Amino acid sequence: MEKKTLAAVAGLVAGTLFAATKGRERLALSRAKHPGPGGHVRLAKRIAGQIPYYAHVEEAFFRADGCDEATAARRRAGFERLAAIYAERFPKTRALTADTREGLSDLQFTGRYRVPFAFADTVRRHLPVGAFMARSEGPWLTDLDGNRFIDLTGSYGVNLFGNEFYKATMREALDIAEPLGGVLGSYHPVVADNVRRLRALSGLDEVSFHMSGTEAVMQAVRLARYHTGRKRLVRFAGAYHGWWGDVQPGIGNPVPADHTLTLADQSEQTLAVLARRRDIACVLVNPLQALHPNVSAPADGQLVDSGRAAGADLPAYIAWLRRLADTCRANGIVLIVDEVFMGFRLAPGSVARAWAIDADMIVWGKTLGGGLPIGVVTGRAALMKRWRDDRPVDICFARGTFNAHPYVMAATDAFLRRLERPAVAEWYAGMDARWDARAARLNAMLAEAGVPVSVAHLATVWTLVYTRPSRYNWMLQYYLRAEGLALSWVGTGRLIFSLDIDDALFDEIARRIVAAGRAMAADGWWDGPAATNKRLRRQALKESLAARLRGG
Repeated sequence: MEKKTLAAVAGLVAGTLFAATKGRERLALSRAKHPGPGGHVRLAKRIAGQIPYYAHVEEAFFRADGCDEATAARRRAGFERLAAIYAERFPKTRALTADTREGLSDLQFTGRYRVPFAFADTVRRHLPVGAFMARSEGPWLTDLDGNRFIDLTGSYGVNLFGNEFYKATMREALDIAEPLGGVLGSYHPVVADNVRRLRALSGLDEVSFHMSGTEAVMQAVRLARYHTGRKRLVRFAGAYHGWWGDVQPGIGNPVPADHTLTLADQSEQTLAVLARRRDIACVLVNPLQALHPNVSAPADGQLVDSGRAAGADLPAYIAWLRRLADTCRANGIVLIVDEVFMGFRLAPGSVARAWAIDADMIVWGKTLGGGLPIGVVTGRAALMKRWRDDRPVDICFARGTFNAHPYVMAATDAFLRRLERPAVAEWYAGMDARWDARAARLNAMLAEAGVPVSVAHLATVWTLVYTRPSRYNWMLQYYLRAEGLALSWVGTGRLIFSLDIDDALFDEIARRIVAAGRAMAADGWWDGPAATNKRLRRQALKESLAARLRGG
């Protein structure tokens, strides 16, 4: 009886200790998460699932902030004037876009999320944005109706050196690869040059080629899990690593990402968690893609107020990343730096190397392909190996039909060789000072014009932030397009400049941005009743609750 009692007591003590340990782990993990929705992805997904659709139509569209009738009338007149401009200037481009949208799901998605959903239906009907361009000439794009736009889309990060640069690399690729053609499986000789250059640029041992940045990140994570024998990966709140499930665990992913931890950037609690846990295979870092730690890349579809912010203490951020690398190394965690977007944009090679971050793997893509689709993993030899010498049947398989396609490899080779040219070196020389000065110049012009907008940036990646509380900031993208500025579907959230934009053209861009802001101000969109961002968010929340009660 005493033995049974002692065993029961021992079991109870062991259970209590286990529960206490687990409780401490859970508490530490909770403290390491960013306090906002970006750090609590399951909660964010549940909340998103409860927000009903509703629409502001007719008078409500112009008075969502409770403005007076005179202001609403100015807004309506401005909106109708813009709609007339769009109808007159873009008939062919709009017609082909409307005809194609029915069968192109990607176009349906991007068109739906240009503005906050409550305003989207009216905007889509009266201010539809054309999805087609006919040609490019340097930083200028021409649509199907002959309208010319200055390109601020950056082709989602691909266009770093200018459209003419990539036309040249793609033409050269056609000439180089044509003798071999589309032969797959065997390698074109330029692959050897690409491997040599990428090893030098990354400072790492081996290279693996893929067809997209998303695919390359998938392979890096697979290899980290294979070699560590651990399942979990860590990403940071707000970071983007492609659309696949494990790195997009919240809104946008229809299934749970059970082995993903979303923690906070620049957090001591995060470093403490990484130092103790033994189930983490890798940490993914996306160096300031959103220009702000712990914040998703901004899009105008999220602008329910003027709370958008961007910017970071770069020296402090870099110092924290170095500590992160040391912490990972000490605990056998693979540090993967995702440079699909920022690679080559801040330096002629790796951001991690430029910032002296000791990465185990660096993932590349976008501009590296010389205008063609690519993803690349570079890494330490021990991590890149896909089999075990002592267990030859235990492999980590990864192979794609189009990996190292001859034309892609030739365009990549053309891109990498051009990095060594003096003209490209001149673009990088003084780049930070040049783009800092341009941002300061535009901010001064906006302030002088009384436009409640400013810019935040990291070199050539910019976002517009709004300095007066308003529910209508997302309208600025339509005024900018009317001024002949080409934007991506996220609107003013991300402007991506190419390095071939000179001072004269930048001054023209700045003039057009200010003109768009003045026109929007004149039409009353920033003239609502005095409010705070908190009050505007509450208004939007009340609208959602009312729609839910109505069963909308």
